[in-house]
Amino acid sequence: MRINARGQIKSSLVALLFIALAAQALAAEEPSGCDKFKWPIDRERAALTAPDRARFTSGHELATIPPSGIVLALVAPNEARLPMPPERAPKEGTFAGFTRLKDPPKAGVYTISLSAGAWVDVIQDGHFLKPKAFSGATDCDGIRKTMKYELAASPFVLQISGSKDEQISIAILPSE
Repeated sequence: MRINARGQIKSSLVALLFIALAAQALAAEEPSGCDKFKWPIDRERAALTAPDRARFTSGHELATIPPSGIVLALVAPNEARLPMPPERAPKEGTFAGFTRLKDPPKAGVYTISLSAGAWVDVIQDGHFLKPKAFSGATDCDGIRKTMKYELAASPFVLQISGSKDEQISIAILPSE
């Protein structure tokens, strides 16, 4: 049996493609369980599941950062009237919304945590802020992801998009 160079190259390419796809699938899997977050999440999780969470519709203006989590009602992206287009385009069949914090927070690092998977845009002084750190895990009741942002002492907008749920719990807490 003879294998020519083309056959060897084709076999090698198929093997490389298979390895690349397997590596991509493994990288796409997120950690599972509350103990898989990169930092302790007890405060964030408690705020996201607190029974006294205030409920707001998309576009609501908060006077100050709430002491507990909030529940934000979301709508179809074309109805959300987001102040800026999301950095990641929402998928079909998902929900979006926003809230605006009117009074400036004290400058510092804040964790912004969500009860479910969604894309978060934090906009301050007309610019998207990049998270300083991110952590997420599946199969942790009450919390799905948490991010750390450096906020200036000025108002900001928190946009949510790409949520599969029509409402989401959000906690904005100063980092310890």
